[in-house]
Amino acid sequence: MSASFDFGDRVVLVTGVSGALGSAIATAFDDAGATVCGADIVAPDDEDSLVDPDVVDYYRGDFTDEDDVRGVVDAVIEEHGRLDHLCNVAGTWRGGDPIHETDAETFDFLLDVNLKTMFLASKHALPHLRERGGTVVSVSSRSSLSGGEGDGPYRASKAGVRLLTETIAEENAGVVRANAVMPSVIDTPMNREMMPDADHDTWVDPATIARTVLALSADATAATSGAAVPVYGEA
Repeated sequence: MSASFDFGDRVVLVTGVSGALGSAIATAFDDAGATVCGADIVAPDDEDSLVDPDVVDYYRGDFTDEDDVRGVVDAVIEEHGRLDHLCNVAGTWRGGDPIHETDAETFDFLLDVNLKTMFLASKHALPHLRERGGTVVSVSSRSSLSGGEGDGPYRASKAGVRLLTETIAEENAGVVRANAVMPSVIDTPMNREMMPDADHDTWVDPATIARTVLALSADATAATSGAAVPVYGEA
């Protein structure tokens, strides 16, 4: 059984749009008819970008910087007149060291890229999403559910994404729905390069996660808010 979605009259903002997951989410929304606004520090025509330039209206923005975030959201509203959906995808992973060997710069970096970006994007998008009865979907992580060795700051930052998701859902109950997805290892070129001997068949394709993001943004899940949805398959 397959599901289809129609976002033909909707405007969506995807952060981290040039990465593997961001580009998959942008493509899925575009296929569903949405106007896709994509934000990233990497432009679609950059050699490191994975998003099709024809899929997105691109806005350059460092989402750890509040002025940049405010500017991107204001530009989206000015050019498109509305904002219906926010997808907080910007993020990264760093690990390998126990807490007593982790430098403060690494901690700050992960909290900034994974959590602060989600906070700032949500803060500035919410007034517009409230006008439209919109949605927020953010990317947490399976590893946010427990402690582990070597990547504590990453886990903490993604746990923060889950908790802010629950807070946004509570504060905007009946107006804006907020949910998170929790991947484990995503099947991306970077992950394959980092873990060449892993069982890649158990990893989840970004396009599969993108379909879950669309479902959580759609009217079909109108009763779902404050959830953290597993999207880790067999990984």
